[in-house]
Amino acid sequence: MRLARCVVDDKWPLRRAAERFQVSPSTAKRWADRYRAEGVAGMTDRSSRPHTSPNRTPRPIERRVLHLRRSKRLGPVRIGWRLGLPASTCHAILRRAGAVRLAHLDRATAEPIRRYEHGSPGDLIHVDIKKLGNGPDPHPLRHPVVAGPVHPLGADHEPRGIEAHQVSLPAVRPDRLRSRGGTRPVAVTRVAACAARHAAH
Repeated sequence: MRLARCVVDDKWPLRRAAERFQVSPSTAKRWADRYRAEGVAGMTDRSSRPHTSPNRTPRPIERRVLHLRRSKRLGPVRIGWRLGLPASTCHAILRRAGAVRLAHLDRATAEPIRRYEHGSPGDLIHVDIKKLGNGPDPHPLRHPVVAGPVHPLGADHEPRGIEAHQVSLPAVRPDRLRSRGGTRPVAVTRVAACAARHAAH
């Protein structure tokens, strides 16, 4: 704006204005001509995208690329191999069409995975109990056993808690309890305390 006003209103030479604002004379002339023809409204930023793209991929080929993406769930490399196109061209077509990445699609339905995130820690907590089997101790000669607590054969239950805010994993210590019923109340209490600490921060 200042460059154009110096050239149009103050009658500065183009070369002097270009040196003052550290641009080329052709750039100074372009801005001055826009200001002279359109005024202040013509000084806003414009898209550098060309009005026509004669080398753009034809529409029928773009439709074939998108059809293979929807029907076969192929990436740009495999689509390009089938159609004889560069992978970069297929990738550009998919990006222009707003195609969802394959990693973000549900494998069964091919629909975009809808993720959710609650507003604050502790709004929604998921607690899962993992069953861990206890096997016999290893052979004492081949695998020396370090002295410590001996767990009976059977299964232990280790609680894991995930809360829906930023999908974080609270630090829940494993409980060597013998039943799911005994583990679940302890796990819920610890996850709730951890979520409360996150909310406090």
